Amino acid sequence: MAHKIAILGASGYTGAELVRLLSTHPSYDIVALSADRKAGQSMGQVFPHLRHVDLPVLVKIDEIDFSGVDLVFCALPHATTQNVIKALPSHLKVVDLSADFRLRDPADYEKWYGQPHAAVEMQREAVYGLTEFYRDDIRAARLVACTGCNAATGQFALRPLISAGLIDLDDIIIDLKTGVSGAGRSPKENLLHAELSEGTHAYGVGGVHRHLGEFDQEFSKLAGRKVEVQFTPHLLPANRGILATVYVKGDPQAIHAELSRAYADEPFLVVLPFGEHPSTRHVRGGNFVHLGVAGDRRSGRAIVIAALDNLTKGSSGQAIQNANLMLGEEETAGLMLAPVFP
Repeated sequence: MAHKIAILGASGYTGAELVRLLSTHPSYDIVALSADRKAGQSMGQVFPHLRHVDLPVLVKIDEIDFSGVDLVFCALPHATTQNVIKALPSHLKVVDLSADFRLRDPADYEKWYGQPHAAVEMQREAVYGLTEFYRDDIRAARLVACTGCNAATGQFALRPLISAGLIDLDDIIIDLKTGVSGAGRSPKENLLHAELSEGTHAYGVGGVHRHLGEFDQEFSKLAGRKVEVQFTPHLLPANRGILATVYVKGDPQAIHAELSRAYADEPFLVVLPFGEHPSTRHVRGGNFVHLGVAGDRRSGRAIVIAALDNLTKGSSGQAIQNANLMLGEEETAGLMLAPVFP
């Protein structure tokens, strides 16, 4: 019997990506879709590329009957999700794609997001949703907080190396480029074609980007002591994709061997032969992460490069991986589609 699924915030990019992926999932039936300004419209009107999919009309959240729903994906803006999830029926499993439950300490949430956490009790039961590293917790969870797309990319490059003690924890630099869809679908002047195309720029410079909260939380937990990385994201004039170039002190061959060992059985994580470099064009529209390692001309330094699609593996694909575990399905169900190229 198919699991009944609702998507809140279906009119955004991550909502559309959830529908695209779930439309061919063997075990899920989308029974409710919510939107705010676009309530009353069909998904085909909002996203013409989904015209062929038989879907319910977009409605307001308070119009949804959750009694027959098994799991809810929340693809709502940050700072609005806490109150929405707090009001949902207790029988529902929830996969949250916002930042509202990612940080375990409510004080960290207030530090990085500028306001007190509005659902502290629920925060205590939330499980961090980086699937490959929290599988057992996710299987048993009612509420899973999916990671930030930038945070996921950096963690795939670094977590095994921190756990194995292969790199200098006080000298980690993450230089990251990301596509514009990561900024969401709401109109913004700086995202207009004339403002964005034919150039690129850094943002969140100097340790103020919110995904640093996740890096601090996860890397410090792994290391058993405080770890603070340098992280600078850059906005690319591209729709999709994240490329993170990570600079570390350590032996390049040992680093490559450890990533290869750690990810040998992971269906979505691909470690390239030593010296080969990943590209966003090779993961576009897929749930895969490509990782490459190279040595630097200076002895004892290495470069780790990670590429993923911010809307798929960085967000909606990760969310479906987590839902599959929560509902007892194969983790890869609905997610083995090949990336789109060219």
